[in-house]
Amino acid sequence: MENQEKSEDQEFKGKNLEDAILHAEHKLKLPRAEFNYEIVTEKTRLFGISKEVVIRAVPKAAVPDDAAAVFLERLLKVFPLEISYHVQRRNGILFVVFEGPDKQLLLWKDGQLLLALQHVLNKISGEKVQVDCEFYRKRKEKKIRDYALEVAGHVRQSGRSEITDLMNPYERRIVHIAVNQVPGMTSESLGDGFLKRIKIFAAGRDVKRPPVRDGED
Repeated sequence: MENQEKSEDQEFKGKNLEDAILHAEHKLKLPRAEFNYEIVTEKTRLFGISKEVVIRAVPKAAVPDDAAAVFLERLLKVFPLEISYHVQRRNGILFVVFEGPDKQLLLWKDGQLLLALQHVLNKISGEKVQVDCEFYRKRKEKKIRDYALEVAGHVRQSGRSEITDLMNPYERRIVHIAVNQVPGMTSESLGDGFLKRIKIFAAGRDVKRPPVRDGED
């Protein structure tokens, strides 16, 4: 384990900072966006004509003090459930997928514990975090999308707007996208706070302001 850490945490030299970073890119075979670095030393040689910059570079995937990873490692040591996880980084998002014998308990009561973990991880991590277990997100998104399309269909036929139950930002985003795919229909969020209802109605009716588009947790 120690040898692996030494191979991942290396020092690179250059005449200036740019040269040192280029050296790190060449040796690590990674673009600079995929590793963290810090300046170890910056030396001025004879008469101040030339400099030597030394940096220490660590691939981001191997950074040991990643806030989300540190939190999960500590949590699982005292967590009463037998679960494990693996992570992937794509397009600036950290995906955490839970596995293990007790993984189904994360999905109890419509995934409340799973979503609570996602909320905490997003609070402590410096990057966007999405969690999943047993393809929960895919199934959840389909369920919400089908519901939104069904309600939009009713509104389109009856001409009367409808208001959904309270939803979190992640759920509201799915509804807004689905409703906008129905010709002549639109939606807007109602209320303040983390949980809001959504009004689904015919475009052009009762429109006093542009529909609110919610982000995701």
